[in-house]
Amino acid sequence: MAINTSQEFDAVIAVCRSLFLQKTKDYGTAWRILRVSSLTDQLFIKAQRIRTLEEKKVSRVGEGIVPEYIGIVNYCVIAMIQLDMTAADSYELDHEDVAARYDQKVQQTKDLMFAKNHDYGEAWRDMRISSLTDLILMKILRVKQIEDNLGETLVSEGVNANYQDMLNYAVFALIKMDVK
Repeated sequence: MAINTSQEFDAVIAVCRSLFLQKTKDYGTAWRILRVSSLTDQLFIKAQRIRTLEEKKVSRVGEGIVPEYIGIVNYCVIAMIQLDMTAADSYELDHEDVAARYDQKVQQTKDLMFAKNHDYGEAWRDMRISSLTDLILMKILRVKQIEDNLGETLVSEGVNANYQDMLNYAVFALIKMDVK
């Protein structure tokens, strides 16, 4: 069977997007109140929980790794949307606007993934899921340092690029776990 990364990516995103938009209908865009640094901390909590579950092999609250990776995808999208907005923008966004913003951020991230896959030859397919978790944690720590430096970097990519990488690593993990 031929590998079709685009279709696999889209299938995983469809699951993540569906949950995101259902939660938007339930809660509105309450996440708009969060500062980007708070979203980074939420990502840290999710990635750290995945790592703990990978190491302990048991969940005491009944939810496994898959929902956490889905949460990472969606929190990355939220963070990228928040980077484009200001405190002066409305907290409540129209459902269609949210869906369009979600799709835009995912498409930009997918485009980046294909550019990197061209250069790296889809090396992620040979990686362990636990390594993807570690890469996400490393990216989170990088973002926290950039945030602590008030967004200033000397030679490094900014926070948006790191959120894109984390989103892609989470999608790769979900593809490897055959989430559809």
